Amino acid sequence: MAKTGTTTQGLRAAIERSGYYPTLVAEAVEAAVGGEPVTSYLVHQETTFDSNEVRRHVTVLVLTGTRFIVSHTDEQPADGTSSSPYATTSTESVKLQRISSVVLSRVVADPETYTAGTLPREVVLTIGWGAVSRLDMEPATCGDPNCEADHGYTGSSTADDLSLRVSEAADGPDTVRQTLAFAQALSEATVTPS
Repeated sequence: MAKTGTTTQGLRAAIERSGYYPTLVAEAVEAAVGGEPVTSYLVHQETTFDSNEVRRHVTVLVLTGTRFIVSHTDEQPADGTSSSPYATTSTESVKLQRISSVVLSRVVADPETYTAGTLPREVVLTIGWGAVSRLDMEPATCGDPNCEADHGYTGSSTADDLSLRVSEAADGPDTVRQTLAFAQALSEATVTPS
């Protein structure tokens, strides 16, 4: 693990490299982190296309010794509330004990020839801590195609607090590596001794 000063400097440099309102984003992240040492981080800037406009946003994930911090900044076009474009920045600080799941999905090309250490072409990092859950419901059946009885409903609940997709084609190999490293650090930090 990198030294705290180096990790904090690396976080600031990554925010500046994203080029997305770096002063605003860094101030929000630094305020949320406070004086706590940074052990790992991930900065993900994404551009999306919404109808006829291009919209950018950045997500910064920070791991400290006790907390997982999420910062998200969106830009908005001028609208009825503002005559000029504006940005909205939010941060959330979550105690590590509240992290209930860290899911990392890897997509690899030609899996039959995969060798250990090969970089996935994309990864999806999903982190759950109970703030947002998705409930998918559907009518229950008994398996009898001729049955007309009401069997109620069945469903599943999925923790879906944060999902971040990073690909080598869109974000570059360094961002994929950083995502893998952050996911591993977060997984290790959330292990509770039995």
